[in-house]
Amino acid sequence: MSDLRRLLQQKFGFDGFRASQEAVCRAVSAGEDALLVMPTGAGKSLCYQLPGLALRGTTLVISPLLALIDDQVAKLQAKGFRCEQIHSGRSRESSRNACIRYLRGELDFLFIAPERLAVRGFPEMLQKRKPTLIAVDEAHCISQWGHDFRPEYRKLGERLTGLRPAPIIALTATATPVVQEDIVRQLAIPQCRRFIQGFRRTNIAIHAHEVPPSARAEACLDLLKSESPGSGPVNEKLPAIIYATTRKASEELAQALKNRFHAQCYHAGMSPEAREDAQTRFLSGKLDVIVATVAFGMGIDKGDVRTVIHAGMPGTVEGYYQEIGRAGRDGKPSRAMLLHSFADMKTHEFFIERDYPEADILNQIFKTVSRTPAPREKVGRKLGKIDSEVFEKAVEKLWMHGGVLVDPEENMSAGDPGWRKTYEKQRTHRLESLRQVGLFARAPGCRMVFFVNHFGDKADQQGACGICDRCAGATSTSNRSFNTTERTIAALILATLDGGPKSAGKLFEEAAGGNTRRDFEAVLDLLQQAKWLGIEAESFEKDGRTINYRKIELTNFGKSAKAADIAKLQVNAALWIAPSPTQRPVKKRRKAARVSNASSDSGNEHASPGLLEALRTWRLGKARQRGIPAFRIFSDSVLEALAIQRPSSLDELLEVRGFGPKLRDKYGSEILNCLADR
Repeated sequence: MSDLRRLLQQKFGFDGFRASQEAVCRAVSAGEDALLVMPTGAGKSLCYQLPGLALRGTTLVISPLLALIDDQVAKLQAKGFRCEQIHSGRSRESSRNACIRYLRGELDFLFIAPERLAVRGFPEMLQKRKPTLIAVDEAHCISQWGHDFRPEYRKLGERLTGLRPAPIIALTATATPVVQEDIVRQLAIPQCRRFIQGFRRTNIAIHAHEVPPSARAEACLDLLKSESPGSGPVNEKLPAIIYATTRKASEELAQALKNRFHAQCYHAGMSPEAREDAQTRFLSGKLDVIVATVAFGMGIDKGDVRTVIHAGMPGTVEGYYQEIGRAGRDGKPSRAMLLHSFADMKTHEFFIERDYPEADILNQIFKTVSRTPAPREKVGRKLGKIDSEVFEKAVEKLWMHGGVLVDPEENMSAGDPGWRKTYEKQRTHRLESLRQVGLFARAPGCRMVFFVNHFGDKADQQGACGICDRCAGATSTSNRSFNTTERTIAALILATLDGGPKSAGKLFEEAAGGNTRRDFEAVLDLLQQAKWLGIEAESFEKDGRTINYRKIELTNFGKSAKAADIAKLQVNAALWIAPSPTQRPVKKRRKAARVSNASSDSGNEHASPGLLEALRTWRLGKARQRGIPAFRIFSDSVLEALAIQRPSSLDELLEVRGFGPKLRDKYGSEILNCLADR
């Protein structure tokens, strides 16, 4: 330990460890495997960097985020450490030089992307001079339950076998207990020391308000104005980060705030120069507010952010927790404000249903393929009328779960018949993750205790935070009575449940009284807050599928309640029901082309057949190089959009639907060259 403390001071300039760092460093330095789950900004990186130096060899760091690799390498090199990186964004010559330096023992740290271990000959090169420590960063990516799961990483554990006996430390900021178990299993480190800690933020007051999308710009303005009430212990409200749900929403919201604040938007569709300008101005203090999509924040180190607002429901509790953690890193009082509505949940449900088709659709494909490989287009033609986008998603998911085997040329053959169990489990998990976000927004208890329990931080025994809206509301005198709508719904709910427990869906059918689902759900929350209702998550099996639902029943308080008691009931004034938005006719989505036409140029009359073929050839080459199906490079719909729009710059690539920053950074230059040649 004296050696660790000496290195900590001499090499990193720190006089002491942060909470929990010392125990982790001690275990890893002693050669133990470890799983570290610690929030962003709590000092995870030191927990592999310091033991790596103490072990006096090369630490192999595996990370899926290329931008984060670049940032870490730059910071370590600035401290004087011998550090190199190998990934797809580096030239072949620089990667070769990094390998030479590694074999000569000239590196303290070698950073690689996980895909590098699948390259023929690379693991064998590492085995010639084994690392003394292996750090797997963003380890949630190897778990099928993780929010950023990448199926190619499932083989990471077996690829590391040849590099043992070096200890392995897996690090992540966003792993729930089920993800933690999967990480340990996938990396084959069952006896590892587990450190799950530090999830309590003592200086962030968390609030959640139900606000319809149309009112969120005004709500953000009110929350940031200096005279805004209800700020609790926080006086300063700026600088602020506002997370919007879409690029368009970020632009519109930034525009709405510009009359009052120095505000600017930030999203992946902007040019690199524009994003860099917005980020630099915000970090330097020239901007009061940055309105961004979730593309903003990774690697951002600004300690004085006073407010983080989410102008819409996030998709996972893990993502939300990580984003609010960008407030108050200097330790001073800060706020996190969540503006949500029932409509947000429906939007997320739509995308989950799109990305995770019903298992019966996957089963149709599974029954169509045989042990003899057949082209994907031929399989599609046999199926008939299935939406082409759904077909693409279904094939991808079926491949991920082993139901079909797909080679780089996208010839399909039958795989493991047991695919359905794992797929339905993953699909259910995605829906449950969304339900957890809704539960967080509505739960009556302390917001911070919810997070501590969600991440399984058993070492935290501090109890309620005392500063969130729930804690403040428990002692607040700003209570109110139920309004007319609430009283009507509440009376119907109590009368209906008098006959026994009901599922939430059945209760809505019988007790909503013609009111919207949104208003009904809000009253459920209020009655639960008053401890008149008990709401529990339940499930049952039907036709081999797991059906999840909420069981709602009366508590003893609820059973003894009468109509007069509803009128007297007091609830926190912050828990109000906004007027339900006017219902507009839902526009039906235009159906995509049939699968039987998916491979043709139908609907793409402006796309040159020669260009389409050139792009397919390029994509196939990349797929063969990585040993994965071509659709894992990018989908047919993206390929066809590239051929139609013919972007001529990296910025224009981002205007192609489905082509995001990761694809641009990885393949942008090559695709532009391919387009320019035609």
